[in-house]
Amino acid sequence: MAKLVEIRDLKVEATTDSGRRVEIIKGVSIDIAEGEIVALIGESGSGKTTIALTLMGYARPGCRIAGGSVSLAGKDMVTLSEKQRAKVRGTEVSYVPQSAAAAFNPAATIMDQVIEVTRIHGLMPPEEARSRAVDLFRALSLPEPETIGSRYPHQVSGGQLQRLSAAMALIGNPKLVIFDEPTTALDVTTQIEVLRAFKSVMKQGGIGGVYVSHDLAVVAQIADHIVVLKGGEVQEAGTTEEILTNAKHPYTRELLAAFEPKRRQAAQAATAPTLLLEIEGLVAGYGQTQADGLPLVRAVENVSLKVEKGRNLGIIGESGCGKSTLARAIAGILPAAAGNIVFDGVKLDQSARQRSREQLREMQIVFQYADTALNPAKSVEDILARPLTFYHGMNAKARSARIDELLDMVRLPRNLRHRRPGELSGGQKQRVNFARALAADPKLILCDEITSALDTVVAAAVIELLKELQRELGLSYIFISHDLSVVEAICDEIVVMYGGKKVEEITPATVKAPQHPYSQLLFSSVPKLDPTWLDGLEQDPELVRAYCRR
Repeated sequence: MAKLVEIRDLKVEATTDSGRRVEIIKGVSIDIAEGEIVALIGESGSGKTTIALTLMGYARPGCRIAGGSVSLAGKDMVTLSEKQRAKVRGTEVSYVPQSAAAAFNPAATIMDQVIEVTRIHGLMPPEEARSRAVDLFRALSLPEPETIGSRYPHQVSGGQLQRLSAAMALIGNPKLVIFDEPTTALDVTTQIEVLRAFKSVMKQGGIGGVYVSHDLAVVAQIADHIVVLKGGEVQEAGTTEEILTNAKHPYTRELLAAFEPKRRQAAQAATAPTLLLEIEGLVAGYGQTQADGLPLVRAVENVSLKVEKGRNLGIIGESGCGKSTLARAIAGILPAAAGNIVFDGVKLDQSARQRSREQLREMQIVFQYADTALNPAKSVEDILARPLTFYHGMNAKARSARIDELLDMVRLPRNLRHRRPGELSGGQKQRVNFARALAADPKLILCDEITSALDTVVAAAVIELLKELQRELGLSYIFISHDLSVVEAICDEIVVMYGGKKVEEITPATVKAPQHPYSQLLFSSVPKLDPTWLDGLEQDPELVRAYCRR
């Protein structure tokens, strides 16, 4: 099979704040054959995306390609002029980003954006481009392929938008598509639909691919070969089957081991458990208040749950099921329309604005995306100092000492205190995010998808950190996630939500045998470290959802 990509001795340098150049990609060589999909895996900072972007002749701000060659279909992307590279991008190589939502213009229709590449490069007449787009929508299993292009990005789901971004990448008939963590933020059932669509279109078109991911189970379903990276160097490379069944390098074996975090063992309480949080009949949503006093759109409907001191509750379900809305209602960010929230024996006001400073301090929330949760203009020191001043009234000296303690607690070097979020890795940013919550000295922390954007090794390390802090500080967690292995690793009980309602509550004893059809769908949708798993999956998520809607 002819070679499509030849990367030889690639070196990429980054410039530090002091002006010193540091080599972050250290002599990497990779081959990709025509029609072959190669996965780049490794932890945050391993160089996966940096290498993938060189295939477009691109280096991130502050970085430069310092050596080696990157040949794509016989063209060296390193030596081409920028004008020549621009002609190649979108026609011979294209890119599917991690966040499709960030890639689309909210003010333009989907169709106009999908066919834009054909207009820029003059590839085909507009009518032919629209016809080609509809064919791609159909091939990618998008609903109503003839009309979905007339919608705006906010009018489709996250999984649909991710497939539409693939249509945008494929419209110019490229020889190579770069997928940069395209299913990371999707729930397990949506992820299956997207993976199936990607795999089908790539194989049918004989298109080569680079699949950047930290999820080995996802990679197993779509990749022919796997390249394992760490610290900008190749640790191991081989066929997907070779890597999954006979990994040679210790780091590869570490990645495989991190794929399945150890399940939390049920704690044997010496005394009767004490109730920390009790939610009864909670209703929350959006839109105009109706005659019955409830919102037009009810994202959470009549949900009741309990959390005991020192124990953890997991909340799982697909995108749009009401998980995050429930967390915001508990925190008072989105005031509940009905129901009671009793925290540590005291009934809380539904709005955070009406709660006391002490009540706010004792219940903290950590959001999914540290990138948007942390102020990019502030240093880590400033970010952590704010809650120390607000909740504890600490002076400068006390704050400084406590910031060192907080950084120690979340296993971050103290010298990071002067850096801004943009200078940190994804895992480091999420640890700062968590340290900010710890600064309040809370009793309960609401964790909203806090590991979804992290690689497997970093996510496993964060989970172990949370467990350790729980033992040391007596914390309780509500852990919202679509990653069932993470929830199983840290939670004592699991609530399954669908359509804003609680459909089942699962204990460690029943986790292997959920009763509700939707719970069964969720648990069976978790990808396995088996390349044949996706092809052998016979379930139909829509049939289960239809059953749940009855």
